Amino acid sequence: MEPHQQDNPSTDPAINKTADSPVNTDANLSGDAVNYWLMKSEPDTYGIDDLAREVTTLWDGIRNYQARNFMRSMQPGDRAFFYHSNVKPPGIVGLMEVVETALVDPSQFDAQSPYFDPAANQEKPRWDCARLRYLRHFPKLLSLDLLKEQFSAEQLGVVKRGNRLSILPVPPDTAQRLLILLEQG
Repeated sequence: MEPHQQDNPSTDPAINKTADSPVNTDANLSGDAVNYWLMKSEPDTYGIDDLAREVTTLWDGIRNYQARNFMRSMQPGDRAFFYHSNVKPPGIVGLMEVVETALVDPSQFDAQSPYFDPAANQEKPRWDCARLRYLRHFPKLLSLDLLKEQFSAEQLGVVKRGNRLSILPVPPDTAQRLLILLEQG
């Protein structure tokens, strides 16, 4: 991830939500219905605390075509559940907002980056990224075990055995149920 600090959380009311104050989920910046996503990151690499400190970041380093295509479907104003992976227990820890999409992933050109792609070039980039903004931590972790109890693989792709995609769409009814579970703490 390439952190980029831009916004001040104290000036945006959507960022300063508490557990008793739900996030507005009606429309994204284009006026369309908000789409929801689940985005995984290992907290040792980049966690919700890192995003909270930096406020915004480029979500880069995606090297799976299906995950990249999901990212290409995102719109500014969409929401993403921040999921800590490869940790015990894994689960949803917070909420982010998509700020900017269709950005060229700079890590593909950086030979020192673990995400370097020698087949990519400036004239024909292969990989995209999006800018995400921290909205909030949730009062408690929604663990993968709890998610498996509450949702089927069709409702929430992260519970599907062997699903390793780092970006997944979340259907609107599932997103609303997740928000309710998260608000209940």
